[in-house]
Amino acid sequence: MQQYIYYTKYALQFADMQIPELVTVFNRQVGNTGWTGMRAYHDHALIDEFQRRGINTKCIYDGHVICFAHPVTYDLTNNKLILVN
Repeated sequence: MQQYIYYTKYALQFADMQIPELVTVFNRQVGNTGWTGMRAYHDHALIDEFQRRGINTKCIYDGHVICFAHPVTYDLTNNKLILVN
């Protein structure tokens, strides 16, 4: 039950954000190798919000693992995230 509360907290926060803000939130995690349960709720809520909006996340998420190796930008024309190398 507690896990649901944490996830929901982040999901509600991300639902109120514009896409550039979500991209900024993602990019702040790039290179961060620390891991906690709270980060898991945060990261999954973030990916879920991108996907809820129909944004293609294939460059950072394979359905199981989220990759924070590179920052991303948003391609409005194709409604997808693109890696910035």
